[in-house]
Amino acid sequence: MSFQTTNNYLTAPTSPNPYITRKLNNIDEAKMMKEEKNNWTKIYHKTLKGLEAMIDMQKQVKNMIKIAEETNTIITEIKIQF
Repeated sequence: MSFQTTNNYLTAPTSPNPYITRKLNNIDEAKMMKEEKNNWTKIYHKTLKGLEAMIDMQKQVKNMIKIAEETNTIITEIKIQF
């Protein structure tokens, strides 16, 4: 069993095999990284949905403007005829 010196005290590793604790720490780190990746993926998809909704609204507004312009032109033509 190996001992480590920290702050003038001798401490024994929690496991007789230091590789095991390192491996467990790496597993925890991997889980944390996966969770962080999933969080960023969720944020990314929410952002995409928001952008798609904004694009749809812009298309609808453009269509409404076209319809309003056509209606205005028709009304103007009708006024000119009478």
